[in-house]
Amino acid sequence: MAAKLPPGLQSAPLISDWLTPIGGGRLRVCTGRAELGQGALTALKQMAAEELDVPPDSLEITGPDTGASPDEGFTAGSLSISQGGAAIRSATSALRALVLGEAARRLNAGLSLLAVKQGRIIDGETATDLTLAGLAGEIDLGVPVSDHAGPKPAGARHLNALDRIDLRDRMVGAPFVHDMAPEGLLFGRVFHPPTLDSRLADDTDLDTLASRPGVVTVVRDGGFLGIVAETEAQAAAAARWFEARLSWATPDGPSDPFHELEASDAEVEEIDSAGMLPEAEATADFTVRRPFLSHGAMGPSTALAQWTEEGLTVWSHTQGVYPLRKAIAEVFGEPEERVRVIHANGAGCYGHNGADDAALEAALLARACPGRPVRLSWNRASEFRAAPVGAAMMTRVRIWMDETGRLDGMHVNVTSPPHATRPSTNGAPCLRSGHLLDKPFPFPVPGDLPAARGGGAARNGVPLYGTGAHLTERKLVTGLPWRTSSLRALGAYLNVYGIETALEAAIIERGLDPFEVRLANLEDKRSREVLERLRAMSSDIIGEETEERNWGIAFARYKNTAAWAAVLVEAELGDELRATRVRIACDMGEVVNPDGALNQLEGGAIQSLSWTLKEALTLDGPAIGTAGWGDYPILRFSEIPEVRVEMIDRPEEPPLGCAEAVQGPVAAALGNAVQRMIGVPVLSLPLTRESVIAAVSA
Repeated sequence: MAAKLPPGLQSAPLISDWLTPIGGGRLRVCTGRAELGQGALTALKQMAAEELDVPPDSLEITGPDTGASPDEGFTAGSLSISQGGAAIRSATSALRALVLGEAARRLNAGLSLLAVKQGRIIDGETATDLTLAGLAGEIDLGVPVSDHAGPKPAGARHLNALDRIDLRDRMVGAPFVHDMAPEGLLFGRVFHPPTLDSRLADDTDLDTLASRPGVVTVVRDGGFLGIVAETEAQAAAAARWFEARLSWATPDGPSDPFHELEASDAEVEEIDSAGMLPEAEATADFTVRRPFLSHGAMGPSTALAQWTEEGLTVWSHTQGVYPLRKAIAEVFGEPEERVRVIHANGAGCYGHNGADDAALEAALLARACPGRPVRLSWNRASEFRAAPVGAAMMTRVRIWMDETGRLDGMHVNVTSPPHATRPSTNGAPCLRSGHLLDKPFPFPVPGDLPAARGGGAARNGVPLYGTGAHLTERKLVTGLPWRTSSLRALGAYLNVYGIETALEAAIIERGLDPFEVRLANLEDKRSREVLERLRAMSSDIIGEETEERNWGIAFARYKNTAAWAAVLVEAELGDELRATRVRIACDMGEVVNPDGALNQLEGGAIQSLSWTLKEALTLDGPAIGTAGWGDYPILRFSEIPEVRVEMIDRPEEPPLGCAEAVQGPVAAALGNAVQRMIGVPVLSLPLTRESVIAAVSA
């Protein structure tokens, strides 16, 4: 049984690692999954209450903290419910079994007659004086979950879905890490070099900087440079003054990532294959590209750190407190036990943004001011320029299709920088300012995520369609000056765009129906059902096409193992391209919390539309050139289309991750709507006026 337990239980195997009685008839549920605005804690609390048969308000759920929570790695990969929720269900079911066993002993009753109802032990139909929380506080919970776990079958779960437990606090201004203000707080600013190879000019006047009003100290260690001030206004004013005079020496470097990707002699690796590709000319043969993308969080990366005699404490909106603790401890040469990292609310993210870098930088500044907490916030330019970015990449797709729409072959070739350089991966801290120190911790040559974890660059590059023959290849290009890492959906966004764009081009050339061709080439029942559901829910759009308005569809199963999503996007093409209506059908197995899942799917669709219509970082040679929102347009509220979602709930099936399921299908469906209007695919993202004109003119 232990082998079937969720991954989180390997590092935290005891019931007491997950559940703690806190008095007053209440229990604390500990999770290593971070609340990033995605509603994870609401769903996890609901799952715990269902399994324990207790009122939800009798549970307190707490997020990641290396001093208290289980180590569940990174909150990433759309695994919070499928793995984090499974761990919660296992631990809470084990506690319920342990408590019922103790109740049977005390009541001298048959175990099969006992149950828990609203937190009270029931003997047959009779309520006893015993409660689950009360007994939990009187027995030893330091026993393996695996000895007692037995989650309920789907038919035994009856709790209504909870409303989001975090929204009220967020809306009325409960503190984010940006607002935390412990006694004695100092304020930091850091000056980020344009690239990791940039160097501060020799004549930089640090003495005058140190004398600016309110500046407590200037901290310099190798290429790391920052200040600490008594107030935030003083820190910001000193930083503005210095930045106007700051000069960096930056070596020349490449400025065109696509040239570098094409010219690289990196090995082309086979990811997956079946059969022999046809020798005939492909029906469709296209290479699609996406630029570097920013996380674009509304609130910049921020952290708070404090050194005391006991060690270092850091509050961060990181996705992984334990990997970050390991990375920070390595940089400072401290035992991990002397570093505590606590997750604090931030602006939210879907991937590896600047939160971890800011955490180390806050700790570096706080080391110069022992005993006093230091809060560091990046400015907007640093958020664009210093944080890891979503990889610019290119994917070539060749499709062979016969006259009836049957696929005879598909070749997918992905060329990309790495998508995985998070803290404590690849055998190093992997933190920006750690690389700059006098005793540096340089970035190693990164690898890619393995196929068992969904892959990175080649994610969703293996077609789900029955193709007769297929070949998926990846060329991973390292050594580029731009720091890339995980951004929502990783390579799946462009790979789905490429596959579905080429497929649509072949369908248009053959004069066939886009739904029927996809259905005919899908053997999996659940794949077919989401497409059928999408067609049914889009009947008000299908058949209403004009020269300036049309629709496109796309389909994928995220990572080929998580949620299935079929998407239709209706678009208008006038002076600018605009999405007008979006329809999403999704099968994520058991829908634990419909509102949370809806948030994920709608939010993912809007983010994908923003990427696809507008977003692209500009480059200044080997550096990121974008400095503010004026250089990086995003979708406005006035541009958000009507979005309708239908979820296929399968309570008897395991819950699957849906948070990243629509990134690729939304982009591809929008691109296919444009393709149907202009007659050719648009191969370079984003789908700006210029890229559409270029596609027509090619």
